[in-house]
Amino acid sequence: MDEKNAYRRKLEARLDQWRAEIDKLQNKAAEASADARQEYDEQVRNLREQQQDARAKLMELDDASGEAWKDLKKGVERAWDDLGAAVKKARKRFG
Repeated sequence: MDEKNAYRRKLEARLDQWRAEIDKLQNKAAEASADARQEYDEQVRNLREQQQDARAKLMELDDASGEAWKDLKKGVERAWDDLGAAVKKARKRFG
């Protein structure tokens, strides 16, 4: 397996983990009081947007040819770091 594919698989696995954590938060929202549910829903909506941004970066990485993917790596990692921090913060706040 080449370096790009290995990197992509690692990112995809982490994205799947975050999706599961966001799903858990969404399930907690359904059980929460009306006021808390609104906060949960807003947080989940923000996390889903960041998740979509991260997935878009992953698609850009897929489309990059040759060694050009390494140039995109920094942007991909920034999106991953942002999403990871947001999920961690939400988990602490609502978990």
